[in-house]
Amino acid sequence: MKQIEKATFAGGCFWCMVKPFDQLPGIEGIVSGYSGGHVQDPSYEDVKKGDSGHYEVVQITFDPSLFSYKQLLDLYWPQIDPTDDGGQFQDRGDSYRTAIFYHNEQQRQLAEETKKEIEQSGRFSKPIVTRILPSAPFYPAEDYHQDFYKKNPKEYKEDRAQSGRDEFIEKNWK
Repeated sequence: MKQIEKATFAGGCFWCMVKPFDQLPGIEGIVSGYSGGHVQDPSYEDVKKGDSGHYEVVQITFDPSLFSYKQLLDLYWPQIDPTDDGGQFQDRGDSYRTAIFYHNEQQRQLAEETKKEIEQSGRFSKPIVTRILPSAPFYPAEDYHQDFYKKNPKEYKEDRAQSGRDEFIEKNWK
């Protein structure tokens, strides 16, 4: 019987956080949604207004025997600017901040270790501000947000190009 775990990552707009993890061995599913806030069952509009306290997140269901949590973290960090506490790239506001929501003690320890490695690497001159938080209630986003890069490839490509994310990744992580 295979073991299934969840990983929850906030990395700015959830549209850009699905594709890097999608279609890898051991990834059972990825759902865009909201977590970390104080409003029950928030809508996209609630979150976007910024008063629900939620982050835009992706929740990944995975088989750790095929793709480990450490591998997920190693893929997560290079998708973000971990020094920006005001959002990510063109998307500004608290709902676009970065965070790792851990689901167990092992995930917490690995998240803390990888954060410390990045802090000590000298890669960034500013402090690493990505939060490491206990998992919180997760609310799936509306259907039109799910698999956005597949359903709306042209809009996804344009939005990603305008965001500055790819330039940042190339400059700071490659």
